[in-house]
Amino acid sequence: MSNVNVPHLLLSRHRWRWPEIAFWLAAFACLLMPSKHLILNEIAILALFALSLDLILGYAGIVSLGHAAFLGAGAYIAGLFAIHVNGDPLLGLLAAAAACGVLGFITSFLVLRGSDLTRLMITLGVALLLGEIANRAAWLTGGADGLQGITMGRLLGLFEFDLYGRTSFTYSLVVLFVLFLLARRLIHSPFGHSLTAIRDNPLRAAAVGIPVKRRLIAIYTFAAIYAGIAGALLTQTTQFVGLDVLSFQRSADVMLVVIIGGAGYLYGGLIGALGFKFLQDWLSALTPQYWHFWIGLILVALVLIGRDRPRRLLHSVQKYVTNRWQSLTGSKAAGSSTGGA
Repeated sequence: MSNVNVPHLLLSRHRWRWPEIAFWLAAFACLLMPSKHLILNEIAILALFALSLDLILGYAGIVSLGHAAFLGAGAYIAGLFAIHVNGDPLLGLLAAAAACGVLGFITSFLVLRGSDLTRLMITLGVALLLGEIANRAAWLTGGADGLQGITMGRLLGLFEFDLYGRTSFTYSLVVLFVLFLLARRLIHSPFGHSLTAIRDNPLRAAAVGIPVKRRLIAIYTFAAIYAGIAGALLTQTTQFVGLDVLSFQRSADVMLVVIIGGAGYLYGGLIGALGFKFLQDWLSALTPQYWHFWIGLILVALVLIGRDRPRRLLHSVQKYVTNRWQSLTGSKAAGSSTGGA
């Protein structure tokens, strides 16, 4: 058996490919659009939220129905920080990240116990518990009326958040890109490969010496930080926080986004957020009352058809066209050589 150069293999997987470069060039080119910055800002925040869920679901195999707990916690922390401490967006972002990191670390010991069904119930319970706390503590969070009176300072002391969402979208997109680079580096590292080993077979991973529990606690905390930053961005760019950030609907929506885009694929959450938001915007304009039905129908069709089937069909068509072209060009070359002879 030939020796495998592991560092070289990891480096080759970490290299950027042209579809990735084209994706991010197109994303930053959206800054030049004269409008649509508000919905693009929502897409960027949802993409970051979906990326945080994909880190635990797609790479570590941790299922969650209450991931909105960290989104909501980050949103409220950023809002309260802006009101009572400092209106600087970056400081609020760091405060939300730190608070959600602590929350993720504490709750990880509960979440990682038991089977997938137990994890579903615990994550859902944590989100519902935080939602009820936010509702009861109206003196602090505003309760059902929401946290109001949030005033954000200028970004980097230079850029003011405008009504058209240009500064908001630029801010959210840059934060998304930086955190994506960090997640990409993490996933393509030995730590990331150990996560996929745990996802595929935790018993075998433990047998070869991988500290399964510590790895899962680390990635769960890491994902909580990402979700908290997404919540902070939502608060800072809208300057409002409502109880809906902790609702089950938020957790369900981000689960749909990851399923649509594909779990275990860093760009899955980003592509899923893009598709989900545009579908929501388009379908709600056509049928405001029944857009959930059409998205559900698309999801069912996606599950039944699968992602690999269209890809295999496209590959088969491409292979047929290539073989056909080679046979035609080969027969013409043979005919010309015969005629010349």
